[in-house]
Amino acid sequence: MFTLAQIKQAYDKVHTEIDFKNYIQELIELGIKGYDTHVTDGRVIYYGDTNHEVSTDAKYDQLLIAGTANKERFIEYLVTHESGQTDYYTFCQQAAQCGIAKSRIDIIEMTCTYLTSAEDPIVIEKIPV
Repeated sequence: MFTLAQIKQAYDKVHTEIDFKNYIQELIELGIKGYDTHVTDGRVIYYGDTNHEVSTDAKYDQLLIAGTANKERFIEYLVTHESGQTDYYTFCQQAAQCGIAKSRIDIIEMTCTYLTSAEDPIVIEKIPV
């Protein structure tokens, strides 16, 4: 069973895209199948085999998630963020305004899905490896 300390140790090695590939491989070796990042407070829940989960603490004060998703606006914010024009917290604020409640990384499928509070997928991206 994996621990937050093991995950942090693997994450601390990430400085480049190649490092990220190694990070994903380490997570797989730890038995992690994916993780959810909650936009409301930055908390991350890692999940693996036999329903084993570990969770981080909240990283910032609670954000209010809009009740209606705005996919087009969210995609604009996502593109801006992925091009390095916004910091992570700003992106989380923008995601909340667009009705995005969490992102789900599926390590097996190598996808990142942005979901509403009702678990409706808004955007699904393939993670390059």
